Amino acid sequence: MTRVDNDVARHARAQLAKALFTPDAVALVGASADERKNTARPLRFMRKHGFQGRVFPVNAGRSEVMGLPAYPSVAALPAPIDHAFIMVPGAQVAEALEQSAARGARVVTVFSDGFAELGEAGMAAQQALAARAAELGVRLLGPNSIGVVDIHSGAVLSVNAVLETDALHRGPVSVVSQSGSMLGALLSRGAARGLGFAKLVSVGNESDIGVGELVDLLVDDAATEVILLFLETIRDAAVLGPALRRARTAGKPVLVYKLGRSEQGEALAQSHTGALAGNDAAVDAFLRKHGAMRVEMLETLFEAAPLALRHARELPVLKRAPRVAVVTTTGGGAATVVDRLGLAGVEAVPPPDAFVAHMASRDVKIRQTPIIDLTLAATSTQYRDLVEQMRLADWCDAVLCVVGSSAQFHPQLAVKPIVEAAGVGDKPLLAFLAPEAGQSLQLLQAAGVPAFRTPESCADALACLFRAAHVGADLEDALPRVQWPTHLPEQGDLSELEAAEVFTALGVPIAASALVREGALEHAVPYPVVAKVCSRDILHKTEIGGVQVGVGDNAELAAAAARLLANARRGAPDARIDGILVQRMEDRLLELMLGYRTDPLVGPIVMLGAGGITAELHRDVSLRPAPVSLEEAHQMIDEVRSTRLVRGFRGLPRGDVDALADAIVRFSRLATVQGVTVAEAEIHPLFARADGVVGVDCVLRLAPH
Repeated sequence: MTRVDNDVARHARAQLAKALFTPDAVALVGASADERKNTARPLRFMRKHGFQGRVFPVNAGRSEVMGLPAYPSVAALPAPIDHAFIMVPGAQVAEALEQSAARGARVVTVFSDGFAELGEAGMAAQQALAARAAELGVRLLGPNSIGVVDIHSGAVLSVNAVLETDALHRGPVSVVSQSGSMLGALLSRGAARGLGFAKLVSVGNESDIGVGELVDLLVDDAATEVILLFLETIRDAAVLGPALRRARTAGKPVLVYKLGRSEQGEALAQSHTGALAGNDAAVDAFLRKHGAMRVEMLETLFEAAPLALRHARELPVLKRAPRVAVVTTTGGGAATVVDRLGLAGVEAVPPPDAFVAHMASRDVKIRQTPIIDLTLAATSTQYRDLVEQMRLADWCDAVLCVVGSSAQFHPQLAVKPIVEAAGVGDKPLLAFLAPEAGQSLQLLQAAGVPAFRTPESCADALACLFRAAHVGADLEDALPRVQWPTHLPEQGDLSELEAAEVFTALGVPIAASALVREGALEHAVPYPVVAKVCSRDILHKTEIGGVQVGVGDNAELAAAAARLLANARRGAPDARIDGILVQRMEDRLLELMLGYRTDPLVGPIVMLGAGGITAELHRDVSLRPAPVSLEEAHQMIDEVRSTRLVRGFRGLPRGDVDALADAIVRFSRLATVQGVTVAEAEIHPLFARADGVVGVDCVLRLAPH
């Protein structure tokens, strides 16, 4: 993109943000004069929260609404508008859109329902509405959006009941939610923990403006420093990914809570890759690659915001598990957090001998244990000194203070030292308060120390913080496109021989093979060999008895071929058989699986996992959006537990890890193929050896045009 293009895009974003968040003039289409109704709320809320712009109520049956002149239609308004908030029945929305565009609106937010959520007819109406908005040059938020709120300006174009509150606390946190009701829940829960907010957006059905574009707008918003996303799905991965990376570059952390951790309701493909790289696992990999912090718990979404705001910008990338120093005045309370940290891959580490000696010289006696218990051993001054010294030390990556009952009644004993230590050092300092201690929470928050009410959210937040330090390379536009061979099909399933040809062209080593036919079994592959039925219609050959290993000579091959073809005709009578694939038998140190899938939510995903018939039971896998870099490929290898067997585990022979990483990179470039869409691909097994890798079973399925 040229500088001129960048300037144009920046200007367009600024105009959209102005009309969306801080309009000078708004129309409330369908505003009610009955203050008990939902449709009366936006006007009441804007008055309550200090909106200074012009507000035009539109009500066909009233000449006045809550003391303001009302107009029978948008067309009758006496002045142009920037933003229309439409609350009329769904059948009247299209006309309101037309009139809003004619009166100058750049943005129309549709609260009305009756669109895609109702099925095919509703979807058709929604698509027509979005298409017409595009023709008119109007941006559409919704339909079925509960609205948009700019707390700093008081522009409250929303019917959410949480905005009845007398005061909205301004701050740096903006929220984008695919659930309208959760928008209010997040605002109220966050406010109860001292968070201040900037902007809140309910995206509704995302017919036009979606989550990705909103993140992009918030990156440019001076009032926003951290962004919270509540997601039910991902509809715009191609927009969301770059927006998340842009937020990361701008130093604005994005925290994500997404529904769908369980497998219930997931539509998975038929291969091992589909079962192991399910929708949620793919979403997780997508968010991680683009630098977002995905939290496990809803509580963490707002409790982690201060931690991310303070530390996400400068956190170092670690080549090992994060190490946290834990100091406590309640052994049991600390143990609950340490237990959760271990599950999240964060290690509570004991201080080294040198640090113990260092603190002894400062008259602070500690033991070399993962939890440093100061319940009876130190004054508040010594506590502060210990926390400060841990923040300056190099043996831990974060300091966690766990406070017991004193937090509730005597904050000066264990909370005040934490507050005082917050100004020394720059590594993450956070606190978990075992009792319910509102005053202590406020003291910590005022000092900029992230504080947590549950051990689960505390561990979740710290783990997410360190995971977000690893951001994958953005290779999609940097790599050349790969041309699809013209002699191969452009949709449907390929035979194993054809799939092997594609993988070989990418540079992935595949075992030597030859296609033979019954009655003409000559080949140049050295014995012993594996014989397989070769057919586009039979991808999983073992299920119909289509594979014979250990074939030692021509006579055995003839017998195996007859048996395999008979099995194929019996097990898959309608299959078109190309012949028998004769493949060299290969040795290995470790059996792995290399998979690829175009995920319906986030696009191409590459997977490395443990191989064998029990692969789906163990679920020992690592995922990344494709294509991947060499560094990401090595990360994937490290994340698969089984690969320890070829990485020097207990003196076992080492495998060629560099060759494995290279194969992952090359295989992931299926994402760059032009002319077709690869739905799924798999090499299973992929043998890791001392002198390279080799694939011995290939599957490739193309999506229909």
